[in-house]
Amino acid sequence: MRENVPEDSRPASGNPLPPRLFNDSRYLGDYDAFFEARENNAVYAFLGLTAPPGSKEAEALAKQQA
Repeated sequence: MRENVPEDSRPASGNPLPPRLFNDSRYLGDYDAFFEARENNAVYAFLGLTAPPGSKEAEALAKQQA
């Protein structure tokens, strides 16, 4: 985990503390970034997944693209 956390997301001293979210070895963010994605109905995008049809996230994305 330590090697895969980008420099700009590491603490000034010590090791990065969990929770840190990854998709394989790709760093996605920390808990605050995940919480913000959840509040914005963007969890699937945060996780690098396609939102399933009928989900709030898919509907919001369709409205943005229209």
